[in-house]
Amino acid sequence: MVKYQDQTLDRTFAALADPTRRALLARLGERNGLSVSELAQPFAMSLPAIMKHLEVLSDAGLIAREKTGRTVACRLTARPMEQAMNWLNRYAQFWSDNLDRLAAFVEDNPWPTAPQPTPASPRAQASPSRAASARGRKKSTPRGPTRKT
Repeated sequence: MVKYQDQTLDRTFAALADPTRRALLARLGERNGLSVSELAQPFAMSLPAIMKHLEVLSDAGLIAREKTGRTVACRLTARPMEQAMNWLNRYAQFWSDNLDRLAAFVEDNPWPTAPQPTPASPRAQASPSRAASARGRKKSTPRGPTRKT
């Protein structure tokens, strides 16, 4: 197992795991430099909850916050996302190569086709256990006496 000394990648993926945080990043991607209240506007949650999400994004290095007077503006930072994309691209290349080799193998070595079974009589298709149980079927015993209360 590969162990990373740097926790940046782990924090990036942990931050991206939440749909609200991804939506916040998408809003910043559309219009960079939004204030916290502008970011929070379309979400049905409290401002403190949005602040917690922004704190996670900030800790992961995905956003930078700048305070001007009483207004806190947020902007995207690219470096952690670039590291995550590089990591994902290595695995995409790995799987692409493996799937290409598998496709080439399947095209070069087609599976043999199995001969189609010939239709048989319905009696011959029954399994031996079913045929045996049909012959030796026991009849149920008569119902016992009922109790009257």
